[in-house]
Amino acid sequence: MGKEEKHQASPGPHATKSQTGPAAAEKAASPAQERKGGREEKEDSYTCCGCRFPLLVALLQLLLGVAITAVAIIMATISPSLLARETPHWAGIIVCLVSVLGFVLYCITYLPDEKTSMQFIAKLLYFLLCSLGLVLSVLALAFAGHHYTQINGFTCQETGADCLCTLDPEDPIARTFLYAGVSDCSSITSTLKLYFLLQMALNLAQALVCLVGAFIMWKHRYQVFLVDQQRGSPSAQQWQKV
Repeated sequence: MGKEEKHQASPGPHATKSQTGPAAAEKAASPAQERKGGREEKEDSYTCCGCRFPLLVALLQLLLGVAITAVAIIMATISPSLLARETPHWAGIIVCLVSVLGFVLYCITYLPDEKTSMQFIAKLLYFLLCSLGLVLSVLALAFAGHHYTQINGFTCQETGADCLCTLDPEDPIARTFLYAGVSDCSSITSTLKLYFLLQMALNLAQALVCLVGAFIMWKHRYQVFLVDQQRGSPSAQQWQKV
């Protein structure tokens, strides 16, 4: 009887395999589930965590574009003889268009991989317009700074309904600037000078915002793609196995 009880109590080899089989299958399936869960979390991070295009960038572009355009129009009303490069409404209008496209990107789901051709065109157009806005803002900043330094050395006098300014009144061949429709030269040496300084600050801020917008678009379009390619490469998989 003792031998029979001992024989019944000892588990056979088949029983051991049946008990360890499901546990081993669960352990083998867990890495695949973890990779799947990580992939889902990664996709959710692009669509949820700042899930759409950054609204702050588009708002700043709109506000700065409107401000630059308004200041440029006010400067043109002071003297109609100001050149287009000295009243950079063109830089503000372009960035306003960029901000509208940014709002469009905000209204759609922001994904690193383009699912439709329309979404790809919108992202590419936004990147190009941001780059164009950056270049135009730097140009407007340079023109405003150049004219601001010239106004600091102006000597102006009224000539009828106009204001005539020279850089060096003692030099007979010095360059002169005629501001038509300006009866008071103080509006050139003080008011217009202040507007040029304001244009420099606004265009500098606008250039930085356009740079941030272009960088965000480049990062989510190319950097994520390159990282995924590196993770899927055979060398990266070998390092993970090691």
